[in-house]
Amino acid sequence: MNHTHQPQQNHLLWALPASARERVFPKMELVAMPLGKVLYESGHSLQHVYFPTDSIVSLLYVMEDGASAEIAVVGNEGMVGVALFMGGETTPNRAVVQSAGHAYRLKGALLKQEFSRSGPMQHLLLRYTQALLTQMAQTAVCNRHHTVDQQLCRWLLLSLDRLAGNELSMTQELIANMLGVRREGVTEAAGKLQALGLIQYRRGHITVLDRPRLEQAACECYAVVKREFDRLLPETVAS
Repeated sequence: MNHTHQPQQNHLLWALPASARERVFPKMELVAMPLGKVLYESGHSLQHVYFPTDSIVSLLYVMEDGASAEIAVVGNEGMVGVALFMGGETTPNRAVVQSAGHAYRLKGALLKQEFSRSGPMQHLLLRYTQALLTQMAQTAVCNRHHTVDQQLCRWLLLSLDRLAGNELSMTQELIANMLGVRREGVTEAAGKLQALGLIQYRRGHITVLDRPRLEQAACECYAVVKREFDRLLPETVAS
């Protein structure tokens, strides 16, 4: 294990009891997660699961014409590859690194072996999956009923929750692809938030200046998702 990176930096792994850690941690591999790296494509068989520590992964649904929209974000609160232990082996979405960093990778066969024990890891991953499904459902509702301004606020807040600081390295074009809207819409929405003093946008970097007011500007979707994650995945170390 790398001395500057530890599996416990991922909240799911942090919540495992010592017995599960002793079985799982030695089998994990620390991997770099460069911006834009594709972890898996739609319909492809999953070979590994990923537990991000300081990176963020976007789960995207890609249409036949190449258009895409984000259905969920995964960071240090969760894992990428739930289809492996749910029995599906494949998934209809693409997983792409949205914010560079690192993750711990575990072979799918080893995860399924641990999951089949019906112990703490199984319970933890099932609760996480329920929270992830809530995020996916709420994202669909948000994209249908709320303004681009509100969607951008939700997206910024979800991303910030998964990072240590208050800055995101992200172009407006990439944000537009994530939200499934035109780039002009993101430019206008970002301009409004900057004029209100909530964010500062410069050369692909977004700095959140006033998080409380950003939360006020967001729709209820962000709070719904956060409450469900907090309810299902309490920040306590399992005994």
